[in-house]
Amino acid sequence: MPVSHQFNPSILREYDIRGIVGETLTEVDATALGRAFGTVIIRNGGKKICLGYDGRLSSPMMEAAILEGLISTGLEVICIGRGPSPMLYYSVYELDTDGGVMITGSHNPPNYNGFKMMIGKGGCYGKQIQEIGRISASGDLEHGTGVVTKIDIFDRYVDRMLQDVDFDALEAADMTVGWDAGNGAAGDVISALTKRLPGKHILLNEKIDGTFPSHHPDPTVAENLVELQDAIAEQNMDMGVAFDGDGDRIGAVDCGGEIVWGDQLLAILSQDVLKDRPGSKIIADIKCSQVLFDHIQKLGGEPVMWKTGHSLIKSKMVELDAPLAGEMSGHIFFKHKYYGFDDAVYVALRLLNTVAKTEGGLESLRKSLPAVVNTPEIRIECDEGRPFVVVDEVLERLRKTDAKINDLDGARVLSDDGWWLIRASNTQNVIVARCEGKDAEALKRVYDDLSTQLRLSNVEPPALP
Repeated sequence: MPVSHQFNPSILREYDIRGIVGETLTEVDATALGRAFGTVIIRNGGKKICLGYDGRLSSPMMEAAILEGLISTGLEVICIGRGPSPMLYYSVYELDTDGGVMITGSHNPPNYNGFKMMIGKGGCYGKQIQEIGRISASGDLEHGTGVVTKIDIFDRYVDRMLQDVDFDALEAADMTVGWDAGNGAAGDVISALTKRLPGKHILLNEKIDGTFPSHHPDPTVAENLVELQDAIAEQNMDMGVAFDGDGDRIGAVDCGGEIVWGDQLLAILSQDVLKDRPGSKIIADIKCSQVLFDHIQKLGGEPVMWKTGHSLIKSKMVELDAPLAGEMSGHIFFKHKYYGFDDAVYVALRLLNTVAKTEGGLESLRKSLPAVVNTPEIRIECDEGRPFVVVDEVLERLRKTDAKINDLDGARVLSDDGWWLIRASNTQNVIVARCEGKDAEALKRVYDDLSTQLRLSNVEPPALP
């Protein structure tokens, strides 16, 4: 008899499945997801997948629940245990499986959890996630007797990352580096790695704790980097790095306590890649600074602006054979010497290589980029579905003017003063905005233009950050 199950539609996101444990996401949902996703893998010709989970309190029970569903389809499931999302991605390549599932709530609050999925070596997103929902609701499922095996991939993963460390440069630089794991799933990996690196390494919040007692595990929000900034000042560190809840996004702080944002990191990291692969395409999402795109061009690379979303960026990398890509949100993807997925700890190691060989370190690299004035991401909460409507209204008005518009993902509007962007988030009911100007006065004019458009759609903008 068919086992049909309807998910709460709010959990079927653009890039993953995610919800509030016990409310919009339950163990029953996890088992149903296992059945539906297992069905997709088998109908795709697959037989074997990897399964991992993060440090959230609900993750072990979610692992047991989804495992029940996966093996009911006849799949072989390799359980790799607790760790960051990139360790799961690595296991799919290293063990050459037909897909993978990572149980993670990413950087959401402790009461959230979810699932990031791979079909083959690629992501699972957009229409594929909606199709999983449709299969589950229909009860049109595969049935079989699957098997479970356990493989400890941890040491192999750590060894693989260390392959690309420039030990001579780190030895010579003898840096003091702070690592804030944010009590997230990368904590054990960071502890193991840093024991083997030259220099002095000071760990913060490395104990995995799904209650996130120190601060919210999102390194793209300035207040979550305060503890790291204080530690850098107190202990005279050369730099610091920070990570989100599942270890796929990075934040960085220089010796002066200044935050080095995702697009600045991508500009810095592109230098070594373009030396090795001149003329390559480097992809960045639409929220990134114009400075980044101009910098890549100046270095002889070909900048490509693309839609926001880690799954979308990964797919574009494959299409264009790009060795490096990144997002303002701190997702950075190395295909150069690595696999092309977003691994924040690996990115930190590549960053250390570059910093160690630079006079003046990370601060010098940050200051070498042209100075502009810009806002962080501005997130404006709206009613369900309203963000997409507002963006459509703004685009409709702008198309009747002579404004220079890029409508690849929302509306990015270029002027002599700089640029502004609004887009609808695919993961929350918010409008995401960002502005950049040549100086403070220019930024104010750019923000006024953005504010005018929002008000015309009955959205009150916050004060300029």
